[in-house]
Amino acid sequence: MRKIMSVAHAIHETWHPQTKTERDAVLAELDAILASPHFCNSKRYPALLRFIVENALAAKAELLKERTLGVEVFDRPHDYDTNADTVVRYTAGEVRKRLLLYYSEQSQPSLIRISLPAGSYVPEFFHASFEPAAAAGDGDAHGAFRPDADSSANAGAERHESESIVLHPAAGKMLFEAAPLAVRKASAGSNRLVWLALILILLLALAAGARWRDSANHSPTQVDEFWAPVVRGQHNLLICTGSSVFASNRYSGVETANRDIDYPFVSWQSVSAAVQISSVLSRTGVSTQLVSAPSIALTDLREHSVTLLGAYNNQWTMHLQQPLRYYFLPGADEIIQDRVQPQVQWKRDQSLPYSNSDDYAVIARFRDPTIDGWVVMLAGVGRNGTEAAAQFVTSPHYLQLLRDRIGSDFASRNIEAVIKINVIDGKTGAPAILAVSTW
Repeated sequence: MRKIMSVAHAIHETWHPQTKTERDAVLAELDAILASPHFCNSKRYPALLRFIVENALAAKAELLKERTLGVEVFDRPHDYDTNADTVVRYTAGEVRKRLLLYYSEQSQPSLIRISLPAGSYVPEFFHASFEPAAAAGDGDAHGAFRPDADSSANAGAERHESESIVLHPAAGKMLFEAAPLAVRKASAGSNRLVWLALILILLLALAAGARWRDSANHSPTQVDEFWAPVVRGQHNLLICTGSSVFASNRYSGVETANRDIDYPFVSWQSVSAAVQISSVLSRTGVSTQLVSAPSIALTDLREHSVTLLGAYNNQWTMHLQQPLRYYFLPGADEIIQDRVQPQVQWKRDQSLPYSNSDDYAVIARFRDPTIDGWVVMLAGVGRNGTEAAAQFVTSPHYLQLLRDRIGSDFASRNIEAVIKINVIDGKTGAPAILAVSTW
C-alpha cells in the first residue's frame, strides 16, 4: 500500500473506491480540482483528467492507453502517429504538474487526493487518515501545515550568499542547504511565498524520486548513452540555472539578474527542467546540486560536470559557449547564429505575442578546458526553449532521433544541436531538430 505523508500528520494511503458513495466523493474532489485556477482556464487539461478519472472509477482501464486517449479525448484519427503527435504525453505531464500545484497550495490537507503517476495514464486515489501530533508545537492535530515563522526568519537571517539546493537520488528528496533566493530581508509575506515555493519544489522532487524507484532496474537507453560521459566519475553534478528580474521594456518581459539583485527569480520552466534532469541522473546514483548563475564562481565549476539551464539569463552559458558552432549573439535581439554560415540565424518572431512565438534552443554536450569537465548546455532563446531542451535530453525517443543524425560514437563525442519548439498560449510543444554539429 502506497502512502503519501502530507506535511504535518495527514497520511494519504492508496485507496480503491468500491461503493457509489466513495466514487461520488472522488468525483466531488475532481470537480473541486477542475474549478481551480490551475484547470478552469483550459479545455485540454480538464478533458484528459476527467476522462481518466471517470473511466478508472468505472473499471475501464483498457481505455487509459495513449492512442485511445488521443482518439477519445483529442479527436485524433485511429491510426495517428503517437511518436510525431505527443499531445497525450504533453497534456498528461501538464496535468501531473497542475495536480501538484493544486495540492501544494492547500492550507488544509484534502480527505481525498487524485494523482497521476509518472509514465502512466491510470490515476491513483488516496484517502487521508490523521495521526495526533507527536509533541506540542509540532503541528496542528488536524494535519494542516504551518511553517514556524520564527524558525524560517532565523534561517533566512543566517543563510549564506552562495545558496543551493541538493537533490539526493536515493530518497528523491531535496536537502535545502540554503534557499536559492535571498530571504534575509524578506517580510513575513515574502517568507510565506518562499515556503510555498520550497514546498512546490519538494513535491516535484518527491515525484522525481518515485520515478527513480520505478526505474531502478531499467535497461540502458539512449538517455544513458547521452549522460554517460557527463556522470562518469562524478558523485555530484551541478545544475546551474539563470536568474531573472522583470523588465517591461524587453520582449520576453525579463532580463538577466546580476549579483547585485536582491530578489531574482527562476522561471517555472527552469524548475521543471531541473527536476527532469535530477530524475534521470538519480538512476545513476549521482546527486544534483541546484545553483544560481550569479552566485557561483569559476572555482566552484572547476573539475565538475555541470548542466547549464538558460541562455541570455545565464552568464555561464554565454561564457562557456565560445567553442560552439551554434552560439547566442550578445545583445537584446536574442539570436542563435551559425559561426560557419553567419547568414544562418534563428530568432523568435517578435511580431507575435511572446506566449505564441515559436522558440529555439541549443542542446550541447562537450568537454570544456576552462573548467576541465563536461558541460551539458540546455539553453533556449526563451524559457520555453530551455524546458524543451531538458525534455529532449531526458527522452529516449528524441535522443534516438539525434543519435540517428550523428551515427557512431554517440556516447563520447562532443555534440551540439539546434531545436525548434512550438509555443501555444505560453505552453511548450514538441521539439524538432534543425541542425547538428559534432567534433
